[in-house]
Amino acid sequence: MGNRRPFGQLTALLTVWMLFLGTAVAAQQACRVDTIYLRGDFGTARFSVDVADDAAERGQGLMFVEKMARAQGMLFVYESPQSVAFWMKNTLIPLDMIFADARGVVQRVHANAVPGDLTAIPGGDGIQYVLEINGGLASQLGIEAGAEMRHPSIPADNSAWPCDPA
Repeated sequence: MGNRRPFGQLTALLTVWMLFLGTAVAAQQACRVDTIYLRGDFGTARFSVDVADDAAERGQGLMFVEKMARAQGMLFVYESPQSVAFWMKNTLIPLDMIFADARGVVQRVHANAVPGDLTAIPGGDGIQYVLEINGGLASQLGIEAGAEMRHPSIPADNSAWPCDPA
């Protein structure tokens, strides 16, 4: 049969290409409040998020959540850049915390915060956005300092990766 690829390999290659193309196209669409994108050397990642943008919502966070879908998370939005620290009181699942500055640039990733631990987890100074996702996922995807967030909460005129105009 020579150099012919089996049908299964061709199908697999087409599927990978379609997933790549779909992610690239999705990242160019207008931003939505329930979706955040991250990009970096790893490529692009997309998460469905709940947004905690006031003191009460930030205080509740993901407490008492028993499980979370793989591509789900919570985005904490502060009014201005500041020093932030999180803890895991009443949190039932391990979380990765991704701390970003006012431009949406990731400054620090804290991996696998321990459920129920009351030890403060500092994000650093000048933090305005914190994304919490399932523990271990940031490492699996390659998300690290320097990655950029894209979300409508990050003003376009200051964003490292602004939303496209609608």
